[in-house]
Amino acid sequence: MKRIGYARVSTHEQHLDLQLQALKAAGCSKIFTDRGISGAEFDRLGLSQALSAAHAGDMLVVWRLDRLGRSLLDLIQTVNALGDRGVEFRSLMEAIDTSSSGGRLTFHIMAAMAEFERAIISERTRAGMEAARAKGRRIGRRPALTSEQRHAARLQLCDASGDLAAVAAEFGIHPRTLARVLREHEQTDRTACSA
Repeated sequence: MKRIGYARVSTHEQHLDLQLQALKAAGCSKIFTDRGISGAEFDRLGLSQALSAAHAGDMLVVWRLDRLGRSLLDLIQTVNALGDRGVEFRSLMEAIDTSSSGGRLTFHIMAAMAEFERAIISERTRAGMEAARAKGRRIGRRPALTSEQRHAARLQLCDASGDLAAVAAEFGIHPRTLARVLREHEQTDRTACSA
C-alpha cells in the first residue's frame, strides 16, 4: 500500500515541519503541501495533486482532519470519493484509519452526525421562514432596485448615450445585476422607453 501525505498551513508564516515529520514517520513516500492557503479556499493545488496521485489500494494520510476539509460535510464527501476509488484514508491525530473496521465505524458515525446536523439546520431554517411569512415578512434577499429605481434605470438606458456600466454604477450595483433585474422585469417595464 502506497501512502501519500498531504500537509497544509494557512499562512506563509506557519511551518509545515511538524506535519511533514509526522507524515514521514507514518510511512508516506510522497507528500504534497499547500502553504498560505486556508481550509476555506476551493483551489488547493497541493490537495488536488495528492488526490490525483492516490490510486486504488493507496492511502491518503493527513496530520489532522482539519487539514483536509473546509467543513465536516466537505471532509466526508472527500473521504467518500476516495473510498469510491478504492483509496483508504488516515488522520494521524484523530486515529481514524478507514482500512480498519474501527476506523470505518468512527468515520461513519461522523458522517451520520453531519447528516443529522444538516437535517436540524434545514428544519430550523424552514421553521424560521414559515414564522417570518406568518408575520408578513418578506423572505430572501432584498431586491437590488426598487420599482422606481428600475424604471429610472430603464429610462437612462433608453437614452442613446445610456451605458449599462455607468447606469449600474449610479445605482451602486454590478452591470450584470442591472441587466438581470431589467431582464426579469422586462414585460412590466416594456413601456418605459416609449413613455
